[in-house]
Amino acid sequence: MAAPEIAIGAVIVVGVVVVGVVIKEALDASELSGETPEEVSPSLQAEPAPQVPSANRKLKPEPAGQDWFPPGPPESLDRERNRRCEAIPVKHRGGDVAHDACADRVPPNRYPGMDVLVDGKRFDALQVGARVLWEIKTDQFDTYSLFLRDQVARDHVEEMREERGIAAACGYGFVFGVSSAAHKKALLELAPGLESIIVVTGCKR
Repeated sequence: MAAPEIAIGAVIVVGVVVVGVVIKEALDASELSGETPEEVSPSLQAEPAPQVPSANRKLKPEPAGQDWFPPGPPESLDRERNRRCEAIPVKHRGGDVAHDACADRVPPNRYPGMDVLVDGKRFDALQVGARVLWEIKTDQFDTYSLFLRDQVARDHVEEMREERGIAAACGYGFVFGVSSAAHKKALLELAPGLESIIVVTGCKR
């Protein structure tokens, strides 16, 4: 039996050896894995957190269904149209008594002695009891030369189309009165589609 102090020393030495063996085994395992003691395990890459809309961010509102349709015309536009389309009596221009008498008698004219102004255009008469505008012609068409007949007819066809368009836009019917069948025939040769609005009045100059 050894002395107690020798036994205690031997235990200490044995403990140190055991600890050294453990450390060596750990180092050997690190070498086999290709890592050094200083290396640490790589951390997992953090996935980006989902973006949360900020409470202060203003989201663009979705367009409402009615936004796809144009707004209706303002009431002011309707009032303006009604004002323009009102038939306003104005004095006959004068200077052609036979013409004015025909315009008052044939439709007959709602405002005797008056033309009517509609959307800036003068018409010879507004028919009694109907929403119909009249333009009266009392040309002595049958006495004109062939050249003059053709020129007058072309001018009158252009005038008819313009006046019919103005009347229709304001909700009126339209009639173009001429004194003779020859005058009407010449107009229809140029514009056969206008037959329904041409009337022979028989008025003489």
